[in-house]
Amino acid sequence: MAMIKVLVSSCLLGEKVRYHGGDATCESGILDRWRAEGRLVPICPETAAGLPVPRPPAEIEGGDGHAVLDGSAFVSDSVGADVSVLFVQGADTALQAARSHGARLAVLKDGSPSCGSSYIFDGTFRGQRDHGQGVTAAALSRAGIRVFNERELDDAALYLDGLEAQERAAG
Repeated sequence: MAMIKVLVSSCLLGEKVRYHGGDATCESGILDRWRAEGRLVPICPETAAGLPVPRPPAEIEGGDGHAVLDGSAFVSDSVGADVSVLFVQGADTALQAARSHGARLAVLKDGSPSCGSSYIFDGTFRGQRDHGQGVTAAALSRAGIRVFNERELDDAALYLDGLEAQERAAG
């Protein structure tokens, strides 16, 4: 039985890839265990698509990541540039990484226009939250990869345990 991998936002692992040049390190025994087991597949979709660090903040206007993937919304940065193409490229890269490593779940940084799973910002750059997924979270969800955020690590661990139990039973 092949080990099920977990795609994870690299900023949660301490990599300084966020728009402001920092990280969003998540101290977690679950992440520590998965790292020791060799399960983690770190990715920052935004830097994978070529966006620099630091970079202007970006938000989705007109919907969420699903709408961006469908072409009915767009991602713009705080200086007005449409960066949708880069966010879709980053989502594609993350999906390819998940598939090539056998990741069937992801733990992503909530609130991000790429990785948000429960909320994103509303496109006004005034700190207003909207329910929805970022572009990468939407692409992964559409592909059947279950997406969790950093506050849902216990749920992610239970989900992973369930997947592995199913594979053992199918054996």
